[in-house]
Amino acid sequence: MIKTATRLDSVQEYYFATKLREVRALLESDKPIINAGIGNPDLLPPDQVIPAITAALQDPKAHGYQSYLGLPELREAMSQFYQTQYKVTLDSETEIIPLMGSKEGILHISMAFLNSGDYVLIPDPGYPTYASAARLCEAIPVAYDLKEENHWLPDFEALEQLDLSKVKIMWINYPHMPTSAAGSKELFEKLVHFAKKHEILLVNDNPYSCVGYEDKISLHQVAGSKGGVLELNSISKTFNMPGWRVGMLTGNASLLKEVLKVKTNMDSGMFYGIQKGAITALRTDYNWLENQNKIYKTRRALTIQLAETLNLIPQEQNGGLFLWCKLPDGMTDDKAFVNELLYEHHIFIAPGSIFGKNGEGFVRFSLCVNEELIQEMIHRVSKTVEA
Repeated sequence: MIKTATRLDSVQEYYFATKLREVRALLESDKPIINAGIGNPDLLPPDQVIPAITAALQDPKAHGYQSYLGLPELREAMSQFYQTQYKVTLDSETEIIPLMGSKEGILHISMAFLNSGDYVLIPDPGYPTYASAARLCEAIPVAYDLKEENHWLPDFEALEQLDLSKVKIMWINYPHMPTSAAGSKELFEKLVHFAKKHEILLVNDNPYSCVGYEDKISLHQVAGSKGGVLELNSISKTFNMPGWRVGMLTGNASLLKEVLKVKTNMDSGMFYGIQKGAITALRTDYNWLENQNKIYKTRRALTIQLAETLNLIPQEQNGGLFLWCKLPDGMTDDKAFVNELLYEHHIFIAPGSIFGKNGEGFVRFSLCVNEELIQEMIHRVSKTVEA
């Protein structure tokens, strides 16, 4: 048998990849599983997006290789999106790289800047891919704590006590996944100061800021930040297009050039029709986003009702695609809670511990479930409570 690379020894298959196989097996055995575990938008993209991609297929240019940098009008649409949503000006020629999903960007950034033995600051709880990308680059992920008592924000006193001499990258993710903590411009100002002080590349992963949050924040809103920060963004969550795989990396032109050295060796450009559809989505009227956020607000209220029926303690947040809940007093085993809910009530949610040790004792509900199914979940668990 061919021996695998040693770098894989420290990387496990993504939790949802394995758990969803279990969920699919239950579905195939006719169990009525409701999946409230994944942030996979069930709503449709804006109406004009599908006609745009359909029309693009007739263009003679549609089926050839595309530019690594994407269509100029795609970068312009991304630039205008930042101007409209965040009041941030980005040069579409030099400060934006379209990506095949922001997850691609996490690995490309890591490959561009990390050497073997470098340290990477990773939020705990946080998106597991940050640590996986570091390990695949033979760097060392170092968790920094985000805790309930600090509203899931970094503790700067604790950060200063870490050995920062080998830290190359710090990942942040506000608005935050899985907790939906909003973050703020003031927080970003502190983080930019911290990163500059210690000569750390600061990267914000920012796919949720246009989903329900009144204040739409970007790391680029901090004056003078462009010299040493990067920000990932995506149309997946905002416009219900996760399978399209369209993201963007924004920031300092010289930093982006280094990332391009990786990207241009890894892909051959984004499909033309996808780019045309993405352009149309990014130019969508603001009212469309407002109407979508009303849907999520209703779903959040119903999901809070579901959580409270289960004696969970919902965290107070007003945006994002998730509801983060604490287990009842005396309970700490979130994975056992999730499995009991799956096998007794045929409801799948995410255990908090898959996002880090500080997620232990918490669970996450996805809001990508329609109202009828949320009502069905409430009905299922209510029957047990009444019994």
